[in-house]
Amino acid sequence: MIRVLSLLVLFSLPLAAAMPAAAQSTARTFTGLDPLLDQVAGDPAMRPLKTVIVARGGRVLAERGFHGHSPSESTNIKSASKSIISALVGIAIGKGLLKGPDQKIAPILKADLPVKPDPRINDITIGHLLSMQAGLDRMSGPNYGRWVSSRNWVRFALSQPFADQPGGEMLYSTASTHLLSAILTKVSRRSTLALAHEWLGPVDGFRIGAWERDPQGIYLGGNQMAMSARSLLAFGELYRNGGRTRDGEQVVPADWISQSWQHHTNSHFSGDEYGYGWFTRQIGGEQVHFAWGYGGQMLYIVPSLDLTVVMTSEEGGPSARNGYRDLLHALLADIIGTVRAA
Repeated sequence: MIRVLSLLVLFSLPLAAAMPAAAQSTARTFTGLDPLLDQVAGDPAMRPLKTVIVARGGRVLAERGFHGHSPSESTNIKSASKSIISALVGIAIGKGLLKGPDQKIAPILKADLPVKPDPRINDITIGHLLSMQAGLDRMSGPNYGRWVSSRNWVRFALSQPFADQPGGEMLYSTASTHLLSAILTKVSRRSTLALAHEWLGPVDGFRIGAWERDPQGIYLGGNQMAMSARSLLAFGELYRNGGRTRDGEQVVPADWISQSWQHHTNSHFSGDEYGYGWFTRQIGGEQVHFAWGYGGQMLYIVPSLDLTVVMTSEEGGPSARNGYRDLLHALLADIIGTVRAA
């Protein structure tokens, strides 16, 4: 009974005040998730895990740093930043800077089109870039290095041969989200980072630190973005709350969140559904939308439980090929089970 009462008390604590500032930075939490996180801390297979934060309904249930790491420290969230680019695109549409997902990209990026482009480049839309269905050859994986070594990343991406028709299969490519960053820069005449600061600035706790730029000064859309786990949680809470801040300000249009989580295609590698910068799959018996970055940078949102979970990891190794990503999914399933039981 004492344990149940303590859980109920903790579940009522607000997000930023779920623990005193000093306690938030420690490696221990005081919830029913403690035994699970203690087990994770001692599991050699989970050695890359740096932080875990669990929040329900805007209230922190657990916050843990592992192996000397802290939820407040900056980390490279890798491709989880693609979800942030998607949010900026949705806001730009809401502000009338962009027409919508069906808008063609060629007129916006005409200065960087090849001299004699494949006619299919005129069919690529903003939605195709968001859902990784542009059809252009992928600039991720083995092609990433030669892409970022080029003198003009936008021009190089647009000059690639077509591996499929626009709107065809999912071809996961960081170049697609970088083209979105270039588009945002063109239509707003401001840097993508400046847009993020202004448009997502009302979100309490949200902050982007270091962020790589291409040779033309365009911020890399969809990679090399530094954020803390707490900042990533703040962004996730924005989406869980229908695009509204805790004070009720509508920052991201609510219909954009619905479109972003809508099934547009499937990952060739995992089979997961993919929308506009977000993956979706069943985990722990619940539908989960998630942002995923190399090495195991995860932002999970479980709408049915009002649950937002952040996991950050060492960025040095792949998380899919070595099974580590599946361990993170399994940890989320355990968290879901524990929260649901409580």
